[in-house]
Amino acid sequence: MTQPPPPPPPNEPPQDQPSQDQPSQSQPPQSQPPQGGFGAPQDPPPGGFGAPQDPPPGGFGAPQSPPPGGFGAPTPPPPAQGPGYGYPQAAPPAAPPQQPYGYPQTPPPPAGGPGYGYPGPQQQPQQPPYGYPQQAPYQAPYPTVVQGAGGGRKFNSSVVIIVAAVVAVALIVGGGVLYANSSGDDSRNNSSDTTGGGTGGKDDKDDKGDDTPSGGGGKEKVPSDTSSKVLFQVPAPAVKDDLSVTTVGSWLTDKVYAKSGNAEIVGYDPESGAKLWTIPLPGPVCLASRHTNDADRTAIVYEPAMPTKDAPSHGCSEVAALDLGTGKKLWTKTVKSGDQKISLGNVTVSGNTVAVGSTSGGAGLDISTGKSLWAPKPTDTCYDSGYGGGDALVAVRKCGEYGSNRQLHIQTIDPRSGKVVSEYEMSSGIEYASVVSTNPLVVAADVGDSAGDGSGISDFFSIDNKTGKLLTKISAPGKKYAAKCDGITKIEACSQLVVGNNKLYIPTEEHDGGAEYSRTNEIVAFDLATGKQTGERADAGDGYNISPLRMDGGNVLAYKRPPYDKGGQVVTIDGTSFKETKLLENPATETVRDAETSMLPDYAEIMYSGGRLYMSQVYARKPSSADDTEYLAVVFGTN
Repeated sequence: MTQPPPPPPPNEPPQDQPSQDQPSQSQPPQSQPPQGGFGAPQDPPPGGFGAPQDPPPGGFGAPQSPPPGGFGAPTPPPPAQGPGYGYPQAAPPAAPPQQPYGYPQTPPPPAGGPGYGYPGPQQQPQQPPYGYPQQAPYQAPYPTVVQGAGGGRKFNSSVVIIVAAVVAVALIVGGGVLYANSSGDDSRNNSSDTTGGGTGGKDDKDDKGDDTPSGGGGKEKVPSDTSSKVLFQVPAPAVKDDLSVTTVGSWLTDKVYAKSGNAEIVGYDPESGAKLWTIPLPGPVCLASRHTNDADRTAIVYEPAMPTKDAPSHGCSEVAALDLGTGKKLWTKTVKSGDQKISLGNVTVSGNTVAVGSTSGGAGLDISTGKSLWAPKPTDTCYDSGYGGGDALVAVRKCGEYGSNRQLHIQTIDPRSGKVVSEYEMSSGIEYASVVSTNPLVVAADVGDSAGDGSGISDFFSIDNKTGKLLTKISAPGKKYAAKCDGITKIEACSQLVVGNNKLYIPTEEHDGGAEYSRTNEIVAFDLATGKQTGERADAGDGYNISPLRMDGGNVLAYKRPPYDKGGQVVTIDGTSFKETKLLENPATETVRDAETSMLPDYAEIMYSGGRLYMSQVYARKPSSADDTEYLAVVFGTN
């Protein structure tokens, strides 16, 4: 499971082959897009390609010469893994360049080092990027919390939940009016942390383990023409001081595509890109739940002030609930341990509960009111390191000291009361675990640090979340499979894998394809009851690399990263026959492909619904020169 490094700007097609949708024009591989080239979704620059609603004359696809450098040329994104957005640890070093798929690649060095919840000495961290919290000294878990009676997570007054603000004013920008309810398409695709991995939730509410049909039933339709075009794009926010800030978080409802920017959340019309509302924040977003509830509400964690060079972090202490339908911040709170605000490392949503956690404390809060529902029960040696949400709420509870004495308890808990419903105790010595899915319950871990590739996965554990019984253990050697999880710093941060049909779908590592110099891979399935491969395989095809995005009923939606001379694709894989059907194919035009390949599943946020593909960055940085333009998001759609 080699953790892919961020790609460099994609290679040019051969010099004697012009790009498909524009006149032939050479462009150096390292060139960046021109200022204003890709355009803002509301006021695109003259001639801007992919402008929303009313593009200027000669817009996208017109036979005119593109601006020098083309739009969307990627810059190296932040690391795909590491201490996680907003978590108070050092940012990992930048990964080496990577060639586009279709060329041989050099694997990155394995990630290593202790992280989340590690109580002992650590290596000296590197200077984190702008907007990234600094390394905080280790705190004993829950230093002011005393053991409560019953239930395990009853609210304890020693963990003080402080109301910082209650905001109930809709911030509708430019008089924008929210659209009426749509036709009821339930195929929503919420943000998958920093990537396209699915873990249940509203997008997958028809896919609940044993109750899920064994294939079919998908709501995504095959268009008459699968060729896509750029519907709109969002320019990257301005960033000062040649540093970067986090922009993690994107969500999709029937009426809104919402995306985190620099200290704000903005709602866009999902087809035209027209701005519907803006929620301003005093500081950058650190963490974002990948889930929404049935009322289109979600939660974030953010800093209380903007970072500066003198104060690069103010701590990720503020948790807020958002109403994506109205564009309102419902409330903001902090969690304290004694007199100190806790810098939170995890936020998720399950039903009407927001769960936040860290090594120093946590809380369950009502998503509508912010009312405290429960707090994790502390002991001298145990604490909740974080939670996975969606259809159920699962806690990863750590007990014992670091090393061979460590034991992880995987607990399904009632979202409203915090009561433990079931519990599975993992073998001693496993330090980190990630929640892949909460219903059915699947957990990933790197047992004995045997993955060896920084993926965080050597094995998957399929658990009955009603009884806590282990159903099966699935071995997934890093040399064979390409999924990854960041269980060191985050609990719910797995990508390139999905769960449905009582199966686990994961991609293989890429390998030589049939054509000369080509590389490719496949998606394979494991049975969650037996742990065995089912024999089903979906091939990416020569030059492509395929990654699961989410379930669509009993079908699997997947994204295909393209070779150097083609556009990416979205396909649906029938859950019964495993037949692969193309839903969307992006333009092979050089400038479009450059923008697409700067936002890929191993480090960006990717969602697909209703014939539209949403791709966005999780960091923003200052362009390397005044002539360069960077993009926060790009949206493709079929006719």
